[in-house]
Amino acid sequence: MLLREARGSRSMAEIAAVSGVPAETLRKIETGRIATPAFFTVAALAAALGLSLEEIVLACSESAEALSA
Repeated sequence: MLLREARGSRSMAEIAAVSGVPAETLRKIETGRIATPAFFTVAALAAALGLSLEEIVLACSESAEALSA
């Protein structure tokens, strides 16, 4: 998953502090319990992880294509 890969060796607590997104929300996103996070959550995480929204859209598109193949 893109979020887990982008987080790398950084802890959930570190990303939570930088992004303002609660660590529990990060955990739920990473485990699939939140399948479609809110746009502002995605934008905050992207900024904290140094990702562009375009990268996220591309990764999601590729995942969707792989699932439908």
